[in-house]
Amino acid sequence: MGRRGAVACGHPLTAEVAEEVLLDGGNAYDALVAAFFVACVVEPVLASLGGGGFLLASPEGEKTTLLDFFVQTPARRYSPDELDFEPVRVDFGSTTQEFHIGLGAAATPGCVKGIFEIHRRLGSLPMRELVAPACRLARSGVELNQEQAFIFSVVEPIYVSRSTARELFGSEHQPGRVKGEGETLAQPHLAETMETLAIEGDDLFYRGEIAAAIVKQCQGFGFLTLADLEGYRVEERLPLEVGYRGVKVRTNPPPSTGGTLIAFGLGLLESIRPDRKGHQRSDWLMELADVMAMTQAARVELASQSDSSWPDPLKLLAPEILARYRDEIAGRRRAFRGTTQITIIDGSGSVASMTCSNGEGCGEMQPDTGIMMNNMLGEEDLNPHGFHQWRPSERISSMMAPSIAIWPDGQLLAIGSGGSNRIRTAILQVLVNTIDFGLDLEAAIAHPRIHYEGKVLSVEGGLPSATVDELLAQFPELRLFPGHNIFFGGTHAVIHHKGRFQAVGDPRRGGAARVV
Repeated sequence: MGRRGAVACGHPLTAEVAEEVLLDGGNAYDALVAAFFVACVVEPVLASLGGGGFLLASPEGEKTTLLDFFVQTPARRYSPDELDFEPVRVDFGSTTQEFHIGLGAAATPGCVKGIFEIHRRLGSLPMRELVAPACRLARSGVELNQEQAFIFSVVEPIYVSRSTARELFGSEHQPGRVKGEGETLAQPHLAETMETLAIEGDDLFYRGEIAAAIVKQCQGFGFLTLADLEGYRVEERLPLEVGYRGVKVRTNPPPSTGGTLIAFGLGLLESIRPDRKGHQRSDWLMELADVMAMTQAARVELASQSDSSWPDPLKLLAPEILARYRDEIAGRRRAFRGTTQITIIDGSGSVASMTCSNGEGCGEMQPDTGIMMNNMLGEEDLNPHGFHQWRPSERISSMMAPSIAIWPDGQLLAIGSGGSNRIRTAILQVLVNTIDFGLDLEAAIAHPRIHYEGKVLSVEGGLPSATVDELLAQFPELRLFPGHNIFFGGTHAVIHHKGRFQAVGDPRRGGAARVV
């Protein structure tokens, strides 16, 4: 059993590099920085220098803090007619979802500022050393594994929509298609960009040559200006903490909504005492679906009562609101994006749970940098009042919810997930599986998931057929997936208890884990 730490993330090479950093004496945050840069190389749809994210950090002996480096709305809006902004449909297999891409979909990115801030505050090894593995992989090229090839196939309409992206991500064997499993993706421009950033620092991206290139490309097509980039700041926040059956859960606070919606779901579940062995029973899953439905209804109600782009989600935790929705659940049955996670705990007990996203990518590459910007202004989930209705210079609210849970005996679970609106339900179900049902981490993550949204109950394959039949009788609008599916998120998690580690990468998103 390892003593130096553990990592769970979205790709074997990301995990391997994080392990190497821990073995070389780096702490959890050094490993996190190195892992992020590798993720940008080997998981390019899910991680990008042009995106944003959050870190929940709990350094040994210090307070837990949340660093918010998510994307921000630009300072000025223009007429939609003047923008590079177009819809595309992405096929998840059993369902499709519409996104918007183009330079007009790009919000002010925060990942570069965030990663450098993490390194300044919490890192111990030189940045050049931490960036080096990612640069080597980007130059030599990485063979696409089955999971990454599948992700590319899902978002293919975005990555073949523009010539700049086709040149990098296009297949050598099938013209007009993205690269497939076994093909090599080399990114020499990205390697050069990362090396230069390690030397010159994040000012290069927000004030220097890269900033100038971003602004020039967006002129007449997108919103971003030099003022947007120069004015971007990482925000430090106090994590939201709630109790659930004696376990402390700390998660992403407002203005983002994901953590608060998880807390709301736990608050509703607090009054329900499930059978310890009933995690596959239809009565429990109906209760869970009702909680998801009530969470969605409460979110919609909150939005309808506010004229803000992103209303204060903490209002959902008011006792009278929780009580009202608990009453609606009690005694009844009702029929009614790209993101990656890196979770690391080191041998000293320091915790790093980071979720980052590029949306699905805007489809257009920044010249000579290897960077595709995010499309957060083109995601319906993040624009509840409609596109181009956002307030200027505001941090966009996100479903991302890097979290930790602490048991009374000191056991600590660090977790987070990708998956757009499914983030909150994925994390909620893993927490319940571990706290209520006592499943070990691997079983808690592998267990089939459900997700309720828009009057549709989505159910992952693997449940008993009788359970599925009973769910179908209560939820006529039920969508059944044949097995594990990327749609249901990717909860990469690590447990630390009495000096021992367990790490699990979610198989839905090609997860990998290492205990060091």
